[in-house]
Amino acid sequence: MNGYVQFYNLPDGKRAELIDGRIYYMAPLNRKHQRIILALSRVIADYIDRNNGSCEINIAPFAAFLNDDDKNYVEPDISVICAPAKLTDKGCNGAPDWIIEIVSSGSRRMDYLVKLFKYRTSGVREYWIVDPEKNRILIYNFETEDTGDFTLEDTVKVGIYDDLSIDFSKLDF
Repeated sequence: MNGYVQFYNLPDGKRAELIDGRIYYMAPLNRKHQRIILALSRVIADYIDRNNGSCEINIAPFAAFLNDDDKNYVEPDISVICAPAKLTDKGCNGAPDWIIEIVSSGSRRMDYLVKLFKYRTSGVREYWIVDPEKNRILIYNFETEDTGDFTLEDTVKVGIYDDLSIDFSKLDF
């Protein structure tokens, strides 16, 4: 049975992602992982609300069909979509504008390598890798080809917004 068929026949409650037709199983999130997602999503959602923004923030499990096909299905920890036409009741058809992944011990290879390449080639504008174990935040702005390497004590400028910076030292997680 190929990866595509296996993926769409997973038992209920089993989380996995499908990248280029290959299945990658996902471990349950730990408490710190969830707290980081919550803290970051609050800051981003508050910014969007304050500015009457048209972008929408979604947290995992939220489906992103990266290439608007059935061979690439991911559940980013946080995704920001600025094109309402991409959104359906099933998720996002096409690449989100901004994706944030929180690294866990079981996701390190996926977040740093597999997803980095896939997000870059599928049209994601900006990708953040937040690694609490290594006290590191890597930023990839694929539009400008800029990168950044920060710590969890730094203030980080968001590339898709002109006037949003996130002060990680003030986040409670």
